[in-house]
Amino acid sequence: MQKSYTHLIVTGSLSIDRIMNFSGHYKDLIQADKLHVLSLSVLIDGLTNSRGGTAGNIAYNLALMGQSPVILGSIGPDATDYLSDLAKIGVDTSHVHVSHLPTPTFTVMTDSDDNQIGGFYPGAMSDIGSLTLAPWYNTNSLIIISANDPTGMDQLVNECITHGLDYVYDVGQQTTNITIDQLKLGIENTKMLFVNDYELGLIISRTGYSQEQISRMIPVVVTTLGAKGTRITGSTVKKALTIPAVKNIKVVDPTGAGDAYRGGFLYGYLNHYNLTTCASLGSITATYTISLRGTQTHTFALQDIKKQLLKHYGVTI
Repeated sequence: MQKSYTHLIVTGSLSIDRIMNFSGHYKDLIQADKLHVLSLSVLIDGLTNSRGGTAGNIAYNLALMGQSPVILGSIGPDATDYLSDLAKIGVDTSHVHVSHLPTPTFTVMTDSDDNQIGGFYPGAMSDIGSLTLAPWYNTNSLIIISANDPTGMDQLVNECITHGLDYVYDVGQQTTNITIDQLKLGIENTKMLFVNDYELGLIISRTGYSQEQISRMIPVVVTTLGAKGTRITGSTVKKALTIPAVKNIKVVDPTGAGDAYRGGFLYGYLNHYNLTTCASLGSITATYTISLRGTQTHTFALQDIKKQLLKHYGVTI
């Protein structure tokens, strides 16, 4: 039987995303025999500055669905209005550290196949080491450890293990930056692992674990497959589940889709829905993000999600 939690703590980055789109294809621009002297320049069709970050995006979508997540993270003094707006929709931002360093910035270019090349300036994220889960040591809390400064992520994993806190491991873009030992530690002790298919391949390559081993050691493994939907395995999943993605959705900008998916999935998980429904909720939530430029430019009400869930999956909650 699934455990109930009194607090949801979302850890991860808070950033300003600089999102650029162009109508070409990276595959047409990159010469395989010239990778050692790679030099690309493209004409950008669209440019958006958007609030984002893994923790910010996950919490934003959870709050739209009526949850009240706590964010544990770090931001610069140039983005305190970002915190104010998150607080207005129900996110607890009282544990966010305001650094003297600038707000982290993610700059990404997306081609017409939704392939992305990006770079992340950490800025205030470097202060994550000063943050701690101590306020929740004696509470029944679920901790989301999403992509952040690698040292800070390691610290949070160690705190969870030491103090018996359940956590979701969402290593994301930091899969290649966390040491192999810490990556193994994070995987071996998590209650749930979120990855996309590419990240799962990296984890298998770096740790030496097979996909079957990972599924045996973790209660729930959620692997997103883009347009192919979701695959769910794990030691508590008797038979692998495959849940289709929402059909016929025009993708304007895929940035933040994974975080929105996690918000929808976690809403279902916290409310004790079965894993298939959780994945369906994740896919529905992601459609709102990909239909607009930016990661927090969309809005919806829980009732909207319920209608879309019934329409696309025939499920009522």
